[in-house]
Amino acid sequence: MHVIGAGPVGLMLTALLQPLEDISLLLYEKRDDYTRSRMVQLDPSLVAESVETFRELQTDQDDVEAIFHPLEIEDGVAFRTSIPDDLRLLIQQWTLGFSPLNEIERSLSSLIAERQEGSVERLAAEMSEQAIALAVEPDDIVIDCTGRNSLLRESLTTPGLSSDEGQNTVNLELEYSLVITFLYDQNYACNELCKYYKNSDNRTYKFIPSVARTFSDGDVSHVTGLVSLTSEEAATIPNECDGEWLRANRPEVAKSMDRFIDRVKGETHGEIVGDLQVLCIPLNLYRARNATNRLNLNEHDPDYRFSRSPVILAGDSAIGSPYFQSISLGFECAMYLASLISHPALTVDEVLDRYETYIFKQWLRVYMRSKKIKHDKDVFELVDDKLALLELIHLY
Repeated sequence: MHVIGAGPVGLMLTALLQPLEDISLLLYEKRDDYTRSRMVQLDPSLVAESVETFRELQTDQDDVEAIFHPLEIEDGVAFRTSIPDDLRLLIQQWTLGFSPLNEIERSLSSLIAERQEGSVERLAAEMSEQAIALAVEPDDIVIDCTGRNSLLRESLTTPGLSSDEGQNTVNLELEYSLVITFLYDQNYACNELCKYYKNSDNRTYKFIPSVARTFSDGDVSHVTGLVSLTSEEAATIPNECDGEWLRANRPEVAKSMDRFIDRVKGETHGEIVGDLQVLCIPLNLYRARNATNRLNLNEHDPDYRFSRSPVILAGDSAIGSPYFQSISLGFECAMYLASLISHPALTVDEVLDRYETYIFKQWLRVYMRSKKIKHDKDVFELVDDKLALLELIHLY
């Protein structure tokens, strides 16, 4: 089994599959070290011990209940409770609060290296589609965990369609935003009233923290929020900058953000620790039409390199969502895939079919949740403009 990409999802999948007998794992990674220090928090439902607890922890419970069969939910919880204790303990720690992404990656790497059981060989290599095709033997399984710029996603197109019609990636651009993160030296919690009143003087560029991304670790709070931009405005801002650059080059944006922060300071009498971290990114919602090569498998096409080797997209290679931590979604994906691979009665074709169905259901869930968040965010930004607000509200 070839796992391409030793990021969080590739490492999690490897750690889940490592104890299985009769599986040899090759883990490919081009990076020498893990340097991504952004803070992430895992969804507590990843370590739910019962169906009832799982349901209670879902922020989109109605969507989950509408999309997934009760038996699917039961099977998912059963697999969670079967995860080896060493790995489960790590996941539990990451659901309690925010952790640097590279800390998660390094912890998973160490766990894999220190285990006695299982066959895992780690290869330091930057892989290409051609190199992977040369490395695999017939009936090997390839799992692409290379993220949103997936290495193999566009090779899983639908047979018989033109290159334009058969493009595998469906990409929906929701908006451009500044993602602003800061540490605050007091315990600070934020709800929708807080967001509204602290933006009351901001006619534009409202800074909107995400409640789920406000976490206090002792006396230090980690806050991440969004400021919406037009695509033209986003083109004038670098992909990464800090508060000093923003105040010097886009003062109208910085003033709105600083008004919000000053009101937080006025209430809780604290200070920002260090500088602001600012990302300027398009917030896109995307999926792979085909999350596996089941439509091309066993086809005698001389131009297709993986006609004898199943290929599976995992994590951000398959689905990407802008408004909540995709790492939790990726770990859910890894758990489900590991449960299929470890099922002794399933054939490869059955694994691919079930996985495709699962990814499509997850896409429906992610799509509905993201569109609702975007709509609520648009309503929030126009809540004081009644006529503009009514344009966003359609009653049937």
